Amino acid sequence: MKNRFASIITLIVFIIVLTTVYFSMMPHFYSEELAPLSDFSVKRAVEHIDVIAEKPHYVGSEAHSDVAIYLQKELRELGLSPEIQEGTTLSDWGNLVKSRNIIAKIKGTNNSKALMLLSHYDSAPHSYSHGAADNATGVATILEGVRAYLHNKTSHKNDIIILFSDAEELGLNGAALFATNNNWAKEIGLVLNFEARGTAGPSYMLMEVNDGNAAMIKEFAAAKTRYPASNSLMYSIYKMLPNDTDLTVFREQGKIPGFNFAFIDDHFNYHTAQDDSKHLSHNSLAHQGSYLMPLLNHFGNADLKAQNSADDDVYFNTPFFFFHYSFSWNYILVGITSIIFLFLLFIGLGKRVLTPSEIGKGFIVLIATLLVVGLSSFLLWKFIVVIYPEYTEILQGFTYNGHSYIVAFIALSIAIGFLFYGHAKSEATIINYSVAPISFWILINLGIAIFLPGAGFFIIPVLSVLIMFGFFVITQKSNLAINLLAAVPALIILVPFIVLFPIGLGLKILFGSSLLALLIFSLILPLVGSFSHKWFWSAGMFLVAFGSLMHAHMKSGFGDTTAKPNSMLYVYNVEMDKAVWASYDKILDDWTKIYITDTVANSRFLNDYPLFSKYNSDVVYTSPALVRNIPEPTIYFEKDSVVGKNRFVKIRITPNRRVNRIDIFANENIEFRDFKANNASALGQKGPIYPRNGKKIISYYVVDNDPLLLEFTVNNETVLDMSMMESSFDLMTNPLFGMRKRNTWMMPKPFILNDAVVQIKKINPIPRLYIPQLSPELRLRAEDRNDTIRDMDNIPLPTSSDL
Repeated sequence: MKNRFASIITLIVFIIVLTTVYFSMMPHFYSEELAPLSDFSVKRAVEHIDVIAEKPHYVGSEAHSDVAIYLQKELRELGLSPEIQEGTTLSDWGNLVKSRNIIAKIKGTNNSKALMLLSHYDSAPHSYSHGAADNATGVATILEGVRAYLHNKTSHKNDIIILFSDAEELGLNGAALFATNNNWAKEIGLVLNFEARGTAGPSYMLMEVNDGNAAMIKEFAAAKTRYPASNSLMYSIYKMLPNDTDLTVFREQGKIPGFNFAFIDDHFNYHTAQDDSKHLSHNSLAHQGSYLMPLLNHFGNADLKAQNSADDDVYFNTPFFFFHYSFSWNYILVGITSIIFLFLLFIGLGKRVLTPSEIGKGFIVLIATLLVVGLSSFLLWKFIVVIYPEYTEILQGFTYNGHSYIVAFIALSIAIGFLFYGHAKSEATIINYSVAPISFWILINLGIAIFLPGAGFFIIPVLSVLIMFGFFVITQKSNLAINLLAAVPALIILVPFIVLFPIGLGLKILFGSSLLALLIFSLILPLVGSFSHKWFWSAGMFLVAFGSLMHAHMKSGFGDTTAKPNSMLYVYNVEMDKAVWASYDKILDDWTKIYITDTVANSRFLNDYPLFSKYNSDVVYTSPALVRNIPEPTIYFEKDSVVGKNRFVKIRITPNRRVNRIDIFANENIEFRDFKANNASALGQKGPIYPRNGKKIISYYVVDNDPLLLEFTVNNETVLDMSMMESSFDLMTNPLFGMRKRNTWMMPKPFILNDAVVQIKKINPIPRLYIPQLSPELRLRAEDRNDTIRDMDNIPLPTSSDL
């Protein structure tokens, strides 16, 4: 059916459908006033967030202890009896820390397995993050949800365990401590973990299971959450990415399944000083609450012993229902779709509605359009990064104007689609050209069924589109109403991924979103291809793309609420007796140029000591600095003995200033056995050999300025080539430096060691010398100089310099 209003009607329907999808993904309309005591209240939850996120509260900070005290007080006011679990763990990441978990239990009437409510209460170190989203929202969601749950006197069979875990940001250490050293861990049957990876957007449900997800999905669907934003493609991708949460520890250590709930939009605020209350979306907080309350009611009485399954389900949300079905249906649906398509092809060719020559042209047009869209979008982003090199300073990969770029790239793809299909005037030509994209989508879904079965629901829009395709083949007419209805699944199921991919994976994936936008456009070609004046629509989309790029340009600068991340370290090498200023920034700004004067990168001074960084960042610039009088740590060999071929070593490293982190490095060829740090062994260690990658041995995050005690065995012939890096996170406040404050449009860069005073020192054993007696004067001289005194057969020895 063709008329001059068809394109306008189609556009209106598209807007209505996509608006419905948007508003159905998360709460948008709720009262900011206090809700009844029986309901989850966003305002009451925000009051908790304001207290928790008032200051950065990373492990070892004073504010961290204050938050722990506050949480205990709030749990007591709920009538619970919170406990503190304290202990030291060495994570699989090589991070050592003393954690303080806060735990409480709500007893059930007939416990099968306990339900755990989990959220960590520490904020990210190094970058002055207030942790409002990550993860004060999770803690506040649980506090407010449990308050409403207890107020309603809700009956429940299962025990409910609340765990506010510590040191999640350092390596999931608090969760590891609980999972491996708390008797309650054996009681848990399911975990609900509340997290954040941004400061806005829908909260997506991501499962962690050891086997199949079928039983978990069935129970989740039965709980009837109001805004179940989730799909099995995210589940499949999440399993392939190294984005572990506290829940990962419970799955791996205790074989306990669970659900993560996390919002990821405005990813540029993640782990930064802008993760504060004023940047937090209350809609995202409301979404977290909308999950917790029905899930508490459901799993509080469910059989938590029956959450494991051998089978997996495909699942996805729509504005109307949460759908799920077995992975085994993937091949069946692809087969049914292929058979129907081949049948319609046979009929179309028999009726001469379809012709091989026109179908062939359709394949040429589709391939050419895909190539142009893919190449142009890929090169366009490369060009944008060249024009705006400061974007590379945002390590998260999603810029403040990222949403404008998403709109621009989508509009550009659609514009190119209209341009390439603009010559297709007749409906018959359009239907012939539709054979290519439908064939392409069927092949994609066949690959999905084999390699990525979680995305199996992508076949549903293809099956739906066959309705409009088949209607024309059989009747030689098109019907606007049928075409619109048949296009709805593509809009509901596929379009959200165009936006989700760059938000979740970074703007570097924009070319993928562009290709997906074109593939959706070509899939519903029987509808959009019938637009009259396709050249006009192409020009209109080019204007939208250009306008969005201009909007992105106007928002490309940095400001008070869109700050530029930068970095600075003061690094002193004790053996070299040299100090440098060091920065990870690729582009120096007015503030960093105060300290970094070199025009050529010279980073070897620090990069010989590789520190972990989520985005593999290295120091880029260094510049000479004055040597300050910084107290060196005391390195004391409590034990250094040889038995046979084994050398037994025990080293105590004691800070002589207030420090936050100690990193230990060693030659890659040294094999450490029976390794312990502060009496903790590595969680993932199997056998006596300590697992490590590269030079780094451990990163010790210091609490209460406690010393570091290393114990290990090496081969007697091994040269003990070890170094340490001692860091304090006080560069900006240390009176020795008098640092100039950053401009208001700047902030510390996340995911790296930043704003720190760093000392690098060799770990050298003292020569084995026999001294029968040490005078009091010589001992006093050694102590005054902070030299190491070691014992040999209980006889005190001086340092070699004293001798």
